[in-house]
Amino acid sequence: MFTTRALESDDWSVVEGLFGTNGACGGCWCMYWRLAPKDYEAAKGEGNRSAFRELVRSGRARGVLAFEGDDAVGWCAVGPREDFGRIVRHRTLGRDAAVGTWSVNCFFVPRAHRGRGVAKALLDAAVGFAGAGGASELEGYPVTPKDGKMPAAFAYTGVDAMFEGAGFAPLAREGRAIWVRAV
Repeated sequence: MFTTRALESDDWSVVEGLFGTNGACGGCWCMYWRLAPKDYEAAKGEGNRSAFRELVRSGRARGVLAFEGDDAVGWCAVGPREDFGRIVRHRTLGRDAAVGTWSVNCFFVPRAHRGRGVAKALLDAAVGFAGAGGASELEGYPVTPKDGKMPAAFAYTGVDAMFEGAGFAPLAREGRAIWVRAV
């Protein structure tokens, strides 16, 4: 059984331990959706690490953590859509979203803890966190695994079955799928 809770400003050591030396994936440090592509690439690694550390410590980073006992086993980024500039400006994810729309856009679960329901627990916690934070709508950007499997590096936004199970539904639109639910 996993417990979940919101990220707190003094959680940097928890995040750093969970993400490891690669910053979760290839030096991302949960900055991919926050920065323009050229800025993200220029900061990959230490620059993204420093930027995310500042966001966490200042309380401006939002998200939920999953724990098994005292050990952090997962992370989910969630917050107001406007916190994630790349989504707002994205060619296929951009849309006229309602005021109060929040975004759940990234999951990180270390390999040793995958396939055990951590991401589902994080998504459920993200829905509650968004509602408590004043969101009226929550959107996500899951992918559909081919033949039931997908490398974790390509499923960082979650998979559609998980979102469907949490009460999300796809918007009827062209481009990359956006799944939404009222909060």
